[in-house]
Amino acid sequence: MFELIQKGGPVMYPIILCSILAFAIVIERLFHLYKAKIDTKDFMNNIEITIKRNRIAEAIKICEKTPGPIAHIIKAGVLKHDRSRQEIRESIEDAGHQEVPRLERHISLLATIGHISPLLGLLGTVTGMVRAFQVIQEKSISLNPVSPGDLAGGIWEALLTTVAGLIVAIPTIVAYNYLVSKVEEFVLEMERSATEVINILTQRV
Repeated sequence: MFELIQKGGPVMYPIILCSILAFAIVIERLFHLYKAKIDTKDFMNNIEITIKRNRIAEAIKICEKTPGPIAHIIKAGVLKHDRSRQEIRESIEDAGHQEVPRLERHISLLATIGHISPLLGLLGTVTGMVRAFQVIQEKSISLNPVSPGDLAGGIWEALLTTVAGLIVAIPTIVAYNYLVSKVEEFVLEMERSATEVINILTQRV
């Protein structure tokens, strides 16, 4: 493996760096989303019961003990339980604006890695081809015959970077799309929960 990296040239090193960074981001994001995942239906049922019993402090404690963005935005709404519907909605929206960037953190960097990795591979291939043609030129100047092995060796070494770039880019883009879909699921769940708690707070007797 190390020999292949050396033959691929200096561009192989930023490609390897991209692969390490992408792997770290994917693991960190998966762990973060796993921790943020809760049983929303059960959580909202508990919130509804406590609010209808007028136990606002208990509802706030439930939110504080529950991890994840949904509990955080619900807490923001419950804290405004005695305000108008519009004020409750604005409080929840403000909390949501803080939570969504936390869910999306580093995901844009993952997309960047997915796009630049094949470009780095192409760059390595082009520079490798340039070196191969330099060998041909040097041999022609010295009147030495150019063998097919000279060309084949230079070309396959140049193509190593393209292969490496694609190996990094393909799973990175797949992981990016998966994480984006998970974040969108969270956002939809947050919106549904927000609407539900607003209705509960404004309709209670």
